Amino acid sequence: MPTGVAIRDAREQLFEAAERVLLRDGPNALTSRAVTTEAGCAKGVLHRHFADFDAFLADLVRDRTARIDRQAAALRERAGTGTVVGLLTEALTELFGSVAVAVVGLVVSRDGLRARLRSSTPTGVPLLTEATVMIAEYLTTERALGRLAADADVDTLAPTLVGAGHLLFADRGGAPPSADAVRRSVDSVVAGAVRTPPA
Repeated sequence: MPTGVAIRDAREQLFEAAERVLLRDGPNALTSRAVTTEAGCAKGVLHRHFADFDAFLADLVRDRTARIDRQAAALRERAGTGTVVGLLTEALTELFGSVAVAVVGLVVSRDGLRARLRSSTPTGVPLLTEATVMIAEYLTTERALGRLAADADVDTLAPTLVGAGHLLFADRGGAPPSADAVRRSVDSVVAGAVRTPPA
C-alpha cells in the first residue's frame, strides 16, 4: 500500500473503517491491520494519529458517545410534541439502529479499553451510560411538562428503557426489530407513568 499519500480526515476515515469491520465481522475481528486495510491506508497512518490501538479504540468510543449528546439535545427540544411513547421509540431506534450495539460489544469484550474509558465514564458501560442520561433528561423534561406523572421515577424508567432497547437490537446477525416491537416495549415500560396534560 502506498505510504506517502495523504488522506483527508484520517481520524474519521479510520473510525468509519473500524465501524464497518465491527458491524461486518464483530469485535474480535477488529485489529489495527483490519482497520487500515478497510480504510485503504498504510498501518502507519493509524499510529501517526494514535499512541496505540487501544488509544484509537477509546477515541472511537468517545467520538461515537459524543453523538449521543447531539441526539440528547434534539430529543429534549422535541419534548412536549408528538407522544412520549413515539419520541422514545424514535430515540431508541436511532440510538441502537446505528453502530451503538456493536460499540457496546466492543467495550464489553476488551478489558484494556474499558480501563481507558473509565476517565470519561467512571461507572457503567460507556455509551449505555450516556444513553441512559439522555433518556432520563428527556423524561425529566416531560415530567415537568405534565406529560409524565409527577412521581414518575425517571431514574428507574431510563435504564429500563435503554436495557430493553439494547436487548431488542442486540442480535447483530438478525433483522432489526420492527418499529412496532420497539413501540410495544417502550409502551410497556412507561404506560403507567404517561399522562395527558391539562389543556
